[in-house]
Amino acid sequence: MIRMTAPAVPVKFNNKPMTLLIGLFFMATISLAAAPAVAKLSPAQRIDSKHLGYELQYWVYTPEQDAASALPSLYVTDGAAYLAAGQMEQILDNEIKQGRIQPLHVIFVDSRDPDNLRNNRRNQEFMCNSQYASFYKEELIPAVERQYKSLQDRAQRGIMGLSFGGTNAACFGLLLPDLFSKIGMHSPASGQHLNVLTQMYKKSSFSELKFFHSVGTKNDNLGANRKFHRVLKAKGYQTHFIEVRYGHDWDNWRPLIDDLLQSLYPASLITAN
Repeated sequence: MIRMTAPAVPVKFNNKPMTLLIGLFFMATISLAAAPAVAKLSPAQRIDSKHLGYELQYWVYTPEQDAASALPSLYVTDGAAYLAAGQMEQILDNEIKQGRIQPLHVIFVDSRDPDNLRNNRRNQEFMCNSQYASFYKEELIPAVERQYKSLQDRAQRGIMGLSFGGTNAACFGLLLPDLFSKIGMHSPASGQHLNVLTQMYKKSSFSELKFFHSVGTKNDNLGANRKFHRVLKAKGYQTHFIEVRYGHDWDNWRPLIDDLLQSLYPASLITAN
């Protein structure tokens, strides 16, 4: 802690005693620890996965929030794309500042090889891959929650993604229901994978999951997504389903990021800790 106070004795200026005006600025106690927090995105952090057999990288968004408060968390596949094309960091800043969503930690996970960004392993990771699920359960989530004060409760964790990443989010609802309760899906794909996933959900036991599910009406597996939504609704899941007049691209997904956040992390659910 740094404390600065005005001089206790007057000084002379042009041979006339006067108290330094600047002393008025030093009367306050300045505490660096009490400086207001600002939202920030961490540098890229690497994690060496034994389950996957290679390194991945991720970034963590920390909101403008009292560091003493434990926060909900959201894991985002294709994290680099959501940060760049999706402009999700700016969307988070605005939604939290406007009081529309809870402050939360957001973990942007990158499937690309950190040493060769052209090598993207997403297709092999996202198709209900049990090793990818184990990476989250036994490696990534523990690493994040050791470093950041996140609420260690499935009710406060979410997973989201687009296209195959949206399919992966739904897979995690089946593979990791003990870890995730919030499932965000932008245009889950493909139609063939969705048909398999639909049958898996039909046969699965019900668990408390909340879904945000969006799809475009142009070349975006609309029929398979509608069928999947009907099955989720029939099973009793809480689901927010949106159709938009766009295709399988960022014109569809970017404008719906705030809808997803407001649906899964509404400000009304802020938990006192």
